[in-house]
Amino acid sequence: MNDDTADLARSITFSSSKQSFYTACLLVDNDLVDDCLQAYAYFRWVDDVVDISSQSRQERINFIERQRDLINQLYASIRPVDLTPEENIIADLICHDRGENSGLRSFINNFIAIIEFDAHRRGRLITQEELTWYSECLGKAVTDAIQYFIRNGHPYPDSENRYKAATAAHITHMLRDMYPDIAEGYINIPKEYLAENNLNPLEVNSPILRSWVKERVKLAQKYIREGKGYLDELDVLRCKIAGYWYCARFEVVLDTIERDGFNLRTQYDERNKFTTWLKMAWLGIYTTLKHVTGLNLRYLWRSTREVN
Repeated sequence: MNDDTADLARSITFSSSKQSFYTACLLVDNDLVDDCLQAYAYFRWVDDVVDISSQSRQERINFIERQRDLINQLYASIRPVDLTPEENIIADLICHDRGENSGLRSFINNFIAIIEFDAHRRGRLITQEELTWYSECLGKAVTDAIQYFIRNGHPYPDSENRYKAATAAHITHMLRDMYPDIAEGYINIPKEYLAENNLNPLEVNSPILRSWVKERVKLAQKYIREGKGYLDELDVLRCKIAGYWYCARFEVVLDTIERDGFNLRTQYDERNKFTTWLKMAWLGIYTTLKHVTGLNLRYLWRSTREVN
């Protein structure tokens, strides 16, 4: 791996998300830590270019089409020579992909699809169908990445709840960022709901829109419960902890929105509070104890049945 590329990925990730950085360093397979940081850093950069740096719609579309073409070329074992330092991150990452249909490829394809959707839809209303696809696509991307980087190659079980926790996180993310997203031209309220209730999307805390916010909070809470049920069945402790930490990051936001009577704030700082970090530390300890105890109980139960 190119040291400059690895250093750049570490720098981008650390400055953008301390939780993502430390989760990777603590829980990801030792030989995949740099790859995990590269995955986060590249898409952090792509997202920032689309949301912040691009000056026009055409510039956004041209940029994301270049990234889509680059990814396709890299998976065809073609590495262009005119890459930016950030594009070298994805080039190195794809070069290290451990499987033709791996979780990494799923993560990359789903995440680029999400950002491509954002590049095209900025400034227009979206449908409920698009909103559902948006969150489910993100949920699949995040989950497949976690299960690729933690205990790589392990046969993780598939079920209807496999992607629920990460999908809930994205629903929460959109509520948390409602105000800044609207300011940037991203309306994450379905146009059918706005039309049916004759609502202006700028009236975020109107009584009718608060009712919709409540529905979204309850849906996210339901998905988190179901997602945790899936996590509890896993036999990989590090993946459990990563999943529970990921849920906790957004549960504090859901709790705050609920306490506020489903009025959304312009900014949420809960995840940066010292008490939140303490909760994360305790959650890691609690999940470990619960996992070890559960394994011992299951072993005892199997042994008892074999004796009898």
